[in-house]
Amino acid sequence: MRIERKLLKFITLTNWIVLCIVTISGFILAPGPFAWGILAGGLIVSINFQLLYRTLKQALTPPHLATTRVVLGKYYIRFLVSALIIFILISDHYVNPLGLIIGLSVVVTSIFIAIFNEIRKIIFKEAA
Repeated sequence: MRIERKLLKFITLTNWIVLCIVTISGFILAPGPFAWGILAGGLIVSINFQLLYRTLKQALTPPHLATTRVVLGKYYIRFLVSALIIFILISDHYVNPLGLIIGLSVVVTSIFIAIFNEIRKIIFKEAA
């Protein structure tokens, strides 16, 4: 269980670092709506990731094990709220859709970084 917590902590920290780097780069290199799209997308996906973690932790921690319907219900509510926020941001032209897509990729990028980090550890452990 210790490895999973360490990996989750790494991914969570990397989420916020990647979000900060990409957002700052966006504000320096791109027009306002593009950078705001990166920030909005990154915040949406990072907050959803944290809420999913909290939901699963509560659902899988005894003695209060939740049913599958409760977990899925919360997931779909988060999904619908996120979809509504994204729809409003794009339809009212608050953000650039490409910037939003880049921001929504923050968690996936963090997961890839974590995977490559673990592969690197395994390779260098075998080499030693």
